[in-house]
Amino acid sequence: MFSIIKKKGKIYLEKGDRMEYAKILEDVRNNIEKVIVGKREVIDLMLTALISSGHILLEDVPGVGKTTIAKALAKSISCEFKRVQFTPDLLPSDLTGINVYNQKLNEFEFKKGPLFTNILLADEINRATPRTQSSLLECMEERQVTVDGVTYPLDKPFFVIATQNPIESYGTFPLPEAQIDRFLMKIKMGYPKREEEQRIIDLFDKGSPLENIQPVCSKEDIIKMQKEYTNVYVEKDVANYILDIIERTREDREIELGASPRATLAFYKSSQAYAYIKGRDFVTPDDVRYIAPFVLSHRIILKGVGKLKNLKAEDVVKRILEEVPIPLEK
Repeated sequence: MFSIIKKKGKIYLEKGDRMEYAKILEDVRNNIEKVIVGKREVIDLMLTALISSGHILLEDVPGVGKTTIAKALAKSISCEFKRVQFTPDLLPSDLTGINVYNQKLNEFEFKKGPLFTNILLADEINRATPRTQSSLLECMEERQVTVDGVTYPLDKPFFVIATQNPIESYGTFPLPEAQIDRFLMKIKMGYPKREEEQRIIDLFDKGSPLENIQPVCSKEDIIKMQKEYTNVYVEKDVANYILDIIERTREDREIELGASPRATLAFYKSSQAYAYIKGRDFVTPDDVRYIAPFVLSHRIILKGVGKLKNLKAEDVVKRILEEVPIPLEK
């Protein structure tokens, strides 16, 4: 991993051990690509969220590999993994756990639910009721679960990958803004290209390659990365560039509700983490511009006029990026 050095008053990550760090992440990418074809960008974004201790909302139509890529990432890391299929009858206690009376001990004992894991796949999260969705708020934000007045800390790392289908609305409950804001990024998988789809056929011709994936990264490696990425240097002009973009979302003519201070921190941290997984010890304006749509689009609400124009939040964010001046190297 990187070690920390200081040059001319600025903190950097030393390059001496960079090869070890780069190899670990590249092994994870290659491992996932044994199952998922042509989605290197999505893999990098998921790694960015994991390293920055954030959570991912995967939104796309059925059958494009949302669940598969989540499973492939989990199997590539030697962490505990659990999958929960969200349904309308799912209760909060089905996630958090419940106190059960033990007749032998003559006392209640806590039976942990699936939230007590390292990587949680919340499949079709928008099919659960708002009451069940709200049970994720505490664990996603504070990394703890409270049951009957007793608080239980969650293990590190704790990473939620939630999936939802944006097309089908029957039997679903839209995620409230407070819930959506807990996700660091919102990512869409998209359809594969023709040649990529041919490779998918070849991969799955004799069975699922997901069964043969072995861990290539330890839990301890992830925890170290989650501590070290914060030392990626952010020049003051680049930090101001982030703030300029955030401020513009609050003033834009087509936006009703702009990005929150939580979004600002998520934007800043994800820019650092993205630079980190790309092997750099500093954040560039290009990092900021690249990561912005994934971090901000789901955190803004368009005005009614924008909705009538069939505008998408991603398009508005991209327009803002074109309008806000980019800091130049001095």
